[in-house]
Amino acid sequence: MRLDDSNALITGASSGLGREFARQLAGQARSLVLVARREQRLSELRGELTQYHPNLVVHIRETDLADLAQLKELVAWLEREKINVDLLINNAGLGDTGAFATSDLKRNEQMMLVNMVALTSLTRHLVPQMIARKRGGILNVSSSAGFLPIPGFAVYAATKAYVTSFSEALRAELRGTGVSVCALCPGPVHTEFQEVAKRLGGQSESGPEFVHVSVEQVVHDALAALEADRPLVIPGLAMKLGMFLVRITPMPILRWASRFSAKRN
Repeated sequence: MRLDDSNALITGASSGLGREFARQLAGQARSLVLVARREQRLSELRGELTQYHPNLVVHIRETDLADLAQLKELVAWLEREKINVDLLINNAGLGDTGAFATSDLKRNEQMMLVNMVALTSLTRHLVPQMIARKRGGILNVSSSAGFLPIPGFAVYAATKAYVTSFSEALRAELRGTGVSVCALCPGPVHTEFQEVAKRLGGQSESGPEFVHVSVEQVVHDALAALEADRPLVIPGLAMKLGMFLVRITPMPILRWASRFSAKRN
């Protein structure tokens, strides 16, 4: 997948990784479709991008991807406007920290809708067009949390396991079509995510500082991996090593570690 002259759609584009994807693509892409719930932030980002890149076409679309009606309207709008997306960055995601037994039912539903349903639906809508043009890229923002069960993060980790598995299977199906699929599995990154995932009265925990990777580095590594047609990228040396050990560890040991972590929490 070559990023030059691409038409990219980025979900969750108003902050964090999504905003940085827009910034790093602005100098290469022909057009951007920025999707998020906060229209004012999207407008501000569009102003910033077009100021430095006057020839860049930037569409903004206020959409709550946890609302199926709004998701369908987004797809219908893309068809009405005849916007040909050849780079889809499924970045939008929601999290929640705390015991599942005390979790909010609506929040769980929103997580599953945004993290899995919206990602799958947008991909299904755009993939046939990419196949027909023999050109396309799909970057699904998963998480290192998807590699193992995490007490206190149960639903979120499970949704990200879905994203990684779905990406791998889709990549195999699309081999030879000219469409590349990559799963981005970052560890802790300093964004608004932890604060939003925190429950009322809870504390935001994102791990020790040495495992954190900057937003800029995560996005750079992800785009480079997509261009190189790599199936998966884990930014940061510490997280690469940690996730390698996790992925070769037998499940009984992971279960024991999960029980220990749950008791500590």
